[in-house]
Order: sequence, then C-alpha cells, then structure tokens
Amino acid sequence: MDSNSAAAKVYEQQDSAAAHKDRRYVGTKETVAYILYDIAQSFNINKYSDIFITDIVKIGLRFQEIVSFVVGLWDMVNDVFLAAIVDKTRTRWGKFKPWLIIYAIPGLVLYTLYWTMPLTIGGMGKYDIGKLIFFLIFSLVQNLADSTKGIARTGMLATITPNIIDRTRLITEANLLSGFVEKAPEIIMGLLIDLVNHGKLKIKMPHLYISAGVFCSIVSGAFAIAFAFIAKERVNQTVDKPSIKASFKSILTNKPLLLITLSEFLGAFSIGSGINYYYINVLGLATMSTIVGIPGAIVSPISYSYVPWAREKFSTKTLWIFGSHISDFLMVGVFLIGSINKNYKKLGAMIPAFMIRETIWMFFWGIRSVIPEEMRNESIDYGEWKNGYRNEGLTGVAKELPRKLINTFGNTIKAAILRRVGYVEGAGFGGQSEKTEYSLFWMCTILPVITGIISIVPKLFYDLNGEKKERMYAELFERREALAKEVNAIADEAVTE
Repeated sequence: MDSNSAAAKVYEQQDSAAAHKDRRYVGTKETVAYILYDIAQSFNINKYSDIFITDIVKIGLRFQEIVSFVVGLWDMVNDVFLAAIVDKTRTRWGKFKPWLIIYAIPGLVLYTLYWTMPLTIGGMGKYDIGKLIFFLIFSLVQNLADSTKGIARTGMLATITPNIIDRTRLITEANLLSGFVEKAPEIIMGLLIDLVNHGKLKIKMPHLYISAGVFCSIVSGAFAIAFAFIAKERVNQTVDKPSIKASFKSILTNKPLLLITLSEFLGAFSIGSGINYYYINVLGLATMSTIVGIPGAIVSPISYSYVPWAREKFSTKTLWIFGSHISDFLMVGVFLIGSINKNYKKLGAMIPAFMIRETIWMFFWGIRSVIPEEMRNESIDYGEWKNGYRNEGLTGVAKELPRKLINTFGNTIKAAILRRVGYVEGAGFGGQSEKTEYSLFWMCTILPVITGIISIVPKLFYDLNGEKKERMYAELFERREALAKEVNAIADEAVTE
C-alpha cells in the first residue's frame, strides 16, 4: 500500500469513528451509579486511620513496621495471581462485573470489622503478641479483598464505554459531583475529634471512631453494591484468552504504561509522616484541613470547567507534569514560613500559609483528577492497539507493582522515623517534645517534596498525543466493530445449537 492509500485509509477510519465520538453509551441511571461508586471510594474516615491504629487501637510502632512489611510483600505477590485470574475471566455478565459483585458484601464486612478493632483488640497491650497476630492476619485478608476490588474496578471503569469523550465526561462528572459529598465524613470527623480533645464533647475517642467508621463503611458499601449490579461492560474482550506470557510481553511494549509506571515508582520514594500527625499533635486542630480548605472548596468545582479547554490547548504531558507537582512546589513555601521563628507551632501563621497553598492547588484540581485517570485508561487502550487484546488486570497491577514495592519499605521506614524522632504513641496533643513537634512538621512538608521530585523525569517523555492518539482510536474503533460481529456470531451459533 503506497503512502497516499495509507493516508486515505487513516482518514476513512477517522471519519468512521467521528460519529462514534458523539454517541453516549452510558445512560442516566448508570451515570448516577458511577458517581455513587466514585463517592464510595472516598466516603470514609481513612484520613485518620494512621492516628486510629497508633493512638486508638494502640498498636506499637515496631509492630506496625512488621505488619507493613509483610503485608506489602503479600500485596505484590497476590496482585499478580489475581490479575492473571481476572484477565482470563469470560462470563455473559462481562470480565470484571462478577468480581465486583463477589467483593461487595465481604468488603463491607471487613471494613466494619476494621473500625471495631478497639472492641476486639484495643484492650491488649501495644506490644501484646496476640494483638500482632490478629492485626497481621486481618490485614492480609483485607489486602487480598482490596486487591480483588482494585483490579476489577480498574478494568470495569476502562470498559464501561468505548467512547473516550463519553469516558472523560464520566470521570469529570464523577469527580465534580462527588466532591460535594465524599469529603463530608472526614470534615465532620475532624471537627468531632477537636471537640473531644478540647473537652467540648463528652464521648470517648474510641467510640467516636467506631461509630463514624462503621457508618461510613455501610454507606460506601451500599453505593459499591449498587454500581456492581447496575454497571455494564461495553468493550468486548477477545474470544481467545491471552496467555500470562503474552500479557507480560504486551506490558513491556506499552510505552505510555511504562512511563506512568516509572513515574509512580520514583514518586513512591516520597516519604513523609502524614499531615495528621502534625495537625493533631502539634497544632491541636484536626479540623485544620477543613479550615484551610474553605477557599479551595469554592475553587475546586470551578477547576473542572476548563479541563476540556486545557486538553485542547496543552499536551497531556504538560498537564500531567503541572497537575502532579504544583502542590509540591507550593509546599516548599509552607515549610519556609513554618521554619521562621517557630511559626510551625502558631495557628496564626500556619493557617494562612496552608490556606494559600490549598487554594492555588485546588485551582488545578480538575486537571489533577481527570488527566491521570484518563491516561490510565488510554494506556490500556494503547496495549489493545499494539497487541490486539486487552489485559486490564495485569496492566493495572504492572502500573502499581513498583510503587507498592517501594511503599512496602516506605511505610516501614515511616514508622521507624516516628520512633526515631521520639513520637510517643497515645500521648496526644501537647504530649510530644518540641524536637518531635518540629520533626512532625518537616516530615509532612519538605521531606515528601525532596524524596519524590525525581518522579517528574519520566513525564518528560510521554508522547501519546495529537495525531498518534487520533489514529489509535480510529483503528481501535474498526477492530472493535469487527470483534463485536464475531462475538455476536458465536452467540447466535450457540443459540442455534
């Protein structure tokens, strides 16, 4: 075929796919279920889980190091096997939907049990061997369930519609509308923690965590169950199941995925204590994140309105870099302000500093939320384009595996650093030394920036943009049409027999 014929073929494919771009596959009912499922991912008080484990359940930091390390290794092993099983799944309901349904009830039960741990093991000593065994086994089981859900969720969201415009619409609407609801539990929880800490609310802290945790688990679990039964898969899988060897080979030839994975891997070297240790133990204000986020809460929804414009004007690479790192550069300013005259201990200085940083960051939140999610889906489509079949399960695992490897050591190091700087479990606000307080400050501001900045390098080489992406989706459209006819023919033949 000469160059003119090839060009004509591409234009013909693009014209054929043009009408496809205008088609909306996901209706109102399914869109609502999608948004509720997105809410379910963040409708929790997990933001305070580090404080919950350390100061409420009172699991010693040395025990936490052990559990983090063992569970981290277990996570990497079970991910690969689970992904291989999911990728070979073929049912009349789809490839991923059965797994979401299977996970739904056990997942709800496990998260309910998690938040009731103060009742089961909270009374044991922080270095009681029975507490270690219980927490380790529970964490392994919970991790297995979460891995199953994560793999199925990644694949389901990538196959819910074959139309990239429809998919971007879903992602944008879900992120925008869920933002008004999903943060409510952690905002209310922060306020309640402050009221208890300052004696304004007469309730025991463990009871507060149990009530809030169980409530959120039930609500988010119900949303997840609804989505699992309502959602549909619309991107057909190949009739022949790819071998594990072929699946790994397809990952190694997937340049966008490799760059995303490498960036995630390098970003996982970012180490910090988590900002809650600083807010609660140094400033004595768990609602600090809510207070400094008030202006940002106004700006954040607006940030989604110019995502389509930004995608037209700037490359994915530019948006990826800017959206991922603007918060880090702003945090440097917060660290400098806090380091002057012990400002890190003064609410009058730190509230404005964090508020300015949060507001500017939220101005780009739409880009930060939509672009990485769409890039992940595009990398899965790219693998299909290059190899002729989809392997969402292993693709998602491959992306996360290097990051999990580093995080396994990072979480262990985090607990070790907390011990090193003299953190006293259960001491609460005002119970830490001044040296420890400043350590908690720099560990949540400048340390994550310094240790994670190298992740910007792989982003510089991302090139799935413009004509290349248009050609990819035009060709995929034709292939999927042919595959749909093949699948329907096999189904008709089976009915006839």
